Amino acid sequence: MSDLDLFQKETRKWLEANCPASMRTPAKGEDDICWGGRNFVFQSEDQKVWLQRMGAKGWTVPTWPAEYGGGGLSRDEAKILASEMKRIKARSPLVSFGIWMLGPALLKFGNHEQKLEHLPKIARGEIRWCQGYSEPNAGSDLAALATKADDKGDHYILNGQKVWTSYADKADWIFCLIRTDFSVSKHNGISFILFDMETEGVEAKPIKLISGNSPFCETFFTDVKAFKTNLVGEVNNGWTIAKYLLTHERSGIGDMGTMVPLSALAREKLGTPDGQLGNQMLRHEIVEHEIDAAGFMFTLERAKDEARAGGEMGAFSSMLKYYGTELNKSRHELIVKVNGSDAFEWEGQFSNNGEIARNWLRTKGNSIEGGTTEVQLNIISKRILGLPV
Repeated sequence: MSDLDLFQKETRKWLEANCPASMRTPAKGEDDICWGGRNFVFQSEDQKVWLQRMGAKGWTVPTWPAEYGGGGLSRDEAKILASEMKRIKARSPLVSFGIWMLGPALLKFGNHEQKLEHLPKIARGEIRWCQGYSEPNAGSDLAALATKADDKGDHYILNGQKVWTSYADKADWIFCLIRTDFSVSKHNGISFILFDMETEGVEAKPIKLISGNSPFCETFFTDVKAFKTNLVGEVNNGWTIAKYLLTHERSGIGDMGTMVPLSALAREKLGTPDGQLGNQMLRHEIVEHEIDAAGFMFTLERAKDEARAGGEMGAFSSMLKYYGTELNKSRHELIVKVNGSDAFEWEGQFSNNGEIARNWLRTKGNSIEGGTTEVQLNIISKRILGLPV
């Protein structure tokens, strides 16, 4: 038996023994997803146990070094773990911007003390993070940000505003871009710093979307004290870190395009006794969507493998973000079609408080978050296709 065969056997045995039965069912909605953090309220004891068990093995971040709370697994071992979790339909034990975005940036640019301080807490789900990037006058042109940092020796005093700060009202800490030098070009003079959202002078206000929910916030900084020990990388070199982190954010958003197939839902709602859909046009649209989603999934896996092998995803992440966004939008359009008039109920137990309609409306924001579709297409045309500016 090879080492990988043995690892697969042991992993399968461990998951069977340690993944609670209730964690082998899909999450029922946003409130049923484990985000972790100081103030997170577990929906069940099973949810808490699943996070604790996976966190103790480092399998919330399987390829991170064990020294920083990870599992220390190889790429092949991590793929086996993911496959075995999928086999038993195990939920992800933790969804986290710390895992998705900040962690990779800290692993690459953080110093040893910063990694020891923050990465294990991310891996165990003890701290929930948000991202302080966009500003009212610095969205697509992010480098125009103006949140001011006054140097006070061992710390900065921050004043400014961020917008579209996802879950800022629920986060414990923020990774934030600040302007530390106004005398140089806008892409320079930017620094990347971390600080606690409970710091005096930090205020987060939810922004209500057309879906009726408020994942986004506007965040205000008034004389906020941020210590230089949490300055990641070199001062005024934050743009390099920001670009690297954005590649992980965009590829992560692209993961939205690899959801559970629609065919089972359609058969349940509209299927005939022989198991086929009576609506031939809808059947064609669903099959076409699932073919596109399967092709995208393989492309995404290839990109992740190359990144784990030490390659830089770079502009390719813009393609993943764009295509994953479009797949997610088309998926929810089809879910609405499958459910017909039932999809437009806004409130009530029958529709789980209008879940289908609200999720469909929420997807409209996918074209904006993580970099607008127009910006992604410009990056693709310039840096991948080599078209003239």
